[in-house]
Amino acid sequence: MRNKWLDICYHSYNAREFVKSDPVQVLYHFEDPLEREVAVLLTSSIAYGRVKSILNSVHTLLGRLGWKPHAFLSGASSGEIKKLCKGFRHRFTGPEAMFQLLEGTSRLLRNYGSLEAFSRSRCVENELTYAGIISDLVTEIAGQPDGIPHLLPSPAGNSACKRLCLFFRWMVRRDEIDPGGWDRLDPAGLIIPLDVHMLRNCQKLGIISHRTPSWHAALSVTETFRRFSPHDPVKYDFAMTRASMFDDPILNHIRTEFR
Repeated sequence: MRNKWLDICYHSYNAREFVKSDPVQVLYHFEDPLEREVAVLLTSSIAYGRVKSILNSVHTLLGRLGWKPHAFLSGASSGEIKKLCKGFRHRFTGPEAMFQLLEGTSRLLRNYGSLEAFSRSRCVENELTYAGIISDLVTEIAGQPDGIPHLLPSPAGNSACKRLCLFFRWMVRRDEIDPGGWDRLDPAGLIIPLDVHMLRNCQKLGIISHRTPSWHAALSVTETFRRFSPHDPVKYDFAMTRASMFDDPILNHIRTEFR
């Protein structure tokens, strides 16, 4: 099945000229996939609130890590990480939560070498979906299955896990927007990073009746887009969000083809 207008939307908005309003722009700095994957995890984890605030916080955090987050965390002690987190705050995320995220990531890197290696190990051992990989990643980093409040939620609690889905989108996909870096995880299984804005778009398109973002809602939206792009169901995410920001009439055409 093909949706002509979805494809037009993708080719119109999936371009670097539109990343000024997205924190993904920071990630183009990282050429080394090992450094990039950790930068992507940290950037996506605090990608909530106004873009300017997100960018300021990301630059502060990565600056404290010397713009070498993998190298720093792979060898850092708990004391060094705690010192780095002192005084850090991004909206609901304070130094304690950031310490928990960084220390857990540091422990994972020492045990597995990379976030990609950990994610692939979950696939090989358990043949898990991305829901399982995300749940295991949250448990591994947080040290318990409920995650880190406001920062690293788990799908087990029916959170949409928008930022973790964004993390995987940025690392698994590679196009004009998504920098990629992982070659051995399949984009066909990715889940839409569902927030209130994307939910509202999908409500207007008539493809979802859920009132709030949730894991079940994210799966439902993803299944709809999988009908049109089975091998890459989240490819339209960035483009549709940008079309909505510009109130582009193309969304009306997309709506008619969903019916």
